[in-house]
Amino acid sequence: MSEIKVCNSEDLQEGGMAYRFNVLYNGESTSAFVVRVDNEVRSFLNRCSHVPVEMDWNYGEFLDDSGRVIVCATHGANYDATDGQCLGGPCAGSPLVRLHVSERAGEVFWKPADLVTVPPEGIED
Repeated sequence: MSEIKVCNSEDLQEGGMAYRFNVLYNGESTSAFVVRVDNEVRSFLNRCSHVPVEMDWNYGEFLDDSGRVIVCATHGANYDATDGQCLGGPCAGSPLVRLHVSERAGEVFWKPADLVTVPPEGIED
């Protein structure tokens, strides 16, 4: 599958708000998000590994005050924003599902994979 533009690079500030978009995960419609951490774009399913619920506190707000930890608003699971690894809480070592994203020429792109694909209605959230 070819890459799909998700957003413009300027939409993502270091440790700031995420950009949400829609995907299909194992055939089920869900959202995903992309954030900027360590000046690199990182993307994950918006789905806690503890219980499959959306994690943002408010729309697009995932990161703690350090800008380096993703916190699930429902149960407080903590994940490393660089790789999605569980740092503590009810995730009990289970990581987030990471998506393949890249950045070039001022744009952020997502490459769909076997389990995470494009929904029929497109990726706009």
